[in-house]
Amino acid sequence: MSPVESGVPVRVGDELPPLTLPITRLLIVSGAIASRDYQDVHHDAVAAVEKGSPDIFMNILTTNGLVGRYITDHFGPGAVLRKVAIRLGAPNYPGDTMVLTGTVSQVEGDTVQVKVTGTNGIGRHVTGTVTVTVAVATADSGEAAA
Repeated sequence: MSPVESGVPVRVGDELPPLTLPITRLLIVSGAIASRDYQDVHHDAVAAVEKGSPDIFMNILTTNGLVGRYITDHFGPGAVLRKVAIRLGAPNYPGDTMVLTGTVSQVEGDTVQVKVTGTNGIGRHVTGTVTVTVAVATADSGEAAA
């Protein structure tokens, strides 16, 4: 049960629990295919090396999806992503691990803004801000309301 579903109020400064994600070759390739990104650097190791990369690397659309998952997993099934604004840094290569962390930076009614960072073994892979609408606990009943 998410904190929101259990009636715990969301406050500025709240930290989301970290999410640790193994970066596998399968995750990178399947994310590229699912997002219809057929750039060879996301699935062909030989082509990636020829273009100056040590291996294939994750595309931004996969990262965007993982950031969205991180937020909705935390806030529960009633959460609706309104805006995901991210910037990539260090690439995610196979065999590494990315840890997503987040801090609530703004709360206005049922809208929450979270600053998100994802780090891997070589640095920050992603930084950004996610705006999400969440179900909020009503003051009189303790039940979630939209």
